Amino acid sequence: MTLTATARRPEAAVPPLAPCEPAAPARRSTRDADGLAVASFVLGLVGLLVMNVLLGPAAIVMAILALARSTSRRGRALLGLALGVADLVVLALLVTGNGVVAWNFGG
Repeated sequence: MTLTATARRPEAAVPPLAPCEPAAPARRSTRDADGLAVASFVLGLVGLLVMNVLLGPAAIVMAILALARSTSRRGRALLGLALGVADLVVLALLVTGNGVVAWNFGG
């Protein structure tokens, strides 16, 4: 009898899964979406000055991804989206004005 009682104890000693484990991926996804929102804002802002042909579309894509993942920084993602669009508008104005994709401050 003592042999069967000791054999059953290790099976009963297995702890159940913690209930907070499924919440970790949701928190990480929100944090990733917040990072995308900030990155889209920064890329859109820098894209107004340099490399708007690359940084503008990147800011737009990151802002849309952040909004699709329901970021907590929605305003920053919307600003990144607006700045990315502004980058492309500046690019279109430069191309139509100068005929090249380059900044030209000289006469």
